[in-house]
Amino acid sequence: MSHLGLLSQNCQTRLPNDITYSDHFYFEQRDTNMRDLFQFYINGTWVAPQEPLRSHDVIDPSTEGVVARIALGSAADVDLAVKAAQAAFETFGQSTVASRLALLERVISEYKKRFADIAAAISLEMGAPAGLAKTAQAGIGMAHLQTALGVLKNYAFEEQRGATLLRKEPIGVCGFITPWNWPTNQVMCKVAPALATGCTMVLKPSEMAPLSAQILAEVLDAAGVPAGVFNMINGDGPGVGSAIAAHPGIELVSFTGSTRAGILVAQAAAPTVKRVHQELGGKSPNIILPDADVATAVTRGVHAIMHNSGQSCNAPTRMLVPKAQKAIALAAAKAAAEKTTVGAPDSGASIGPVVSKAQWTKIQGLIQKGLDEGATLVAGGLGRPAGLDVGYFVKPTVLADVTNQMTVAREEIFGPVLVIIDYETLDEAIAIANDTPYGLAAYVSGSDVATLHSVANRLRAGQVNLNSAPVDMMAPFGGFKQSGNGREWGDVAFGEFLETKAVLGHSPAVA
Repeated sequence: MSHLGLLSQNCQTRLPNDITYSDHFYFEQRDTNMRDLFQFYINGTWVAPQEPLRSHDVIDPSTEGVVARIALGSAADVDLAVKAAQAAFETFGQSTVASRLALLERVISEYKKRFADIAAAISLEMGAPAGLAKTAQAGIGMAHLQTALGVLKNYAFEEQRGATLLRKEPIGVCGFITPWNWPTNQVMCKVAPALATGCTMVLKPSEMAPLSAQILAEVLDAAGVPAGVFNMINGDGPGVGSAIAAHPGIELVSFTGSTRAGILVAQAAAPTVKRVHQELGGKSPNIILPDADVATAVTRGVHAIMHNSGQSCNAPTRMLVPKAQKAIALAAAKAAAEKTTVGAPDSGASIGPVVSKAQWTKIQGLIQKGLDEGATLVAGGLGRPAGLDVGYFVKPTVLADVTNQMTVAREEIFGPVLVIIDYETLDEAIAIANDTPYGLAAYVSGSDVATLHSVANRLRAGQVNLNSAPVDMMAPFGGFKQSGNGREWGDVAFGEFLETKAVLGHSPAVA
């Protein structure tokens, strides 16, 4: 594992109107020196904000210290970036598949060069353990690029149907608004297929985790992405996110985040009738069937919810266990939670902190709410783990005797907190699983294949995982109901960035 670190001493910064950008980020050793990052990447160069500086502190959640400051953009910055993207689309939208394949190969090459930097940036900005930041967080960004490259090699952009030609053409300028919990994943699962299909784009990464996005912009620049094809503006939702959603020059807005914020994005986008793609919240059920190895399935379920400190929208946060095997399930859950170590990213602990003080406070409030409403504390609980008095660390927590109407079973906690609900019949388990406004993911463990398939077919979720199946980069990702609309990942993601044109009278002999 590479050492965690910080920004290079070579990164030159001055006041917003006189800033030079002469070097990359480097993460060679961890310290808490602050760096000012007051530029945006627009039209192939680093530029100062269009309006007077408004800065935002980037916090290391494991120390609560300020490690960087970024400029917060405005509608004027968005307008500048959209104009650059519109101009670039005139050429890039007509580019050949061969040229885009070559471009993706260059991006992959540059990404590999900065891989350790990206992983260390993620550890710094969101407190991810070093191993997780490298193998999963930075690794999945590379996987999306490689997947897009493979799909593009064989993707059919044209289909002849009699005398009609169906053409799939890039939609145009795309606006991307991404979250902090899987920063590289959420950027690259949008940017990679957009580049592959010939779209241009404006990205607003999360202001809470902007360091890895800064490096990704450097990667794309070094790879020779044409000026204006990729643009990045730091900022918050009201200042930049809403401007992206509402801008008439943007043809598609793709947002990942909370359902509450997704509603605001859709409302802002509606007057311009742009395409809206959303990957939103989740409260995913994990059904342990009676014929499963209950102790093993429960242990895996606990590990899955604790992964990334519970900060995953598709985490299996509601575990449904057979009432007859409840004692076995609770014992396994308690043991697994208590074996989950918590600590700083470079400590070797299983999980790190949650991302912010506000998030920590929200999680504490929901744990208390669960106890107040009658849940039983199996493991963890309120406050920080022993010995961790600084940092936004949460005890790995398991709550039992939960009903599906309790707050902790209805609301997305987004922390290392598992709720366990018992059931008597399979029909009851499926009814509980589907009794949620969300529908992003679901999980089922059991030994009878026919039952597994039957349960999967009855669950209202965009992705169903059977028996802890491994990640499939070609599997579409997205949700039912209030978990969003549209799909990311793999070849299905390409369709989100394409419009279909029918050319009538296009005889093959004339082509």
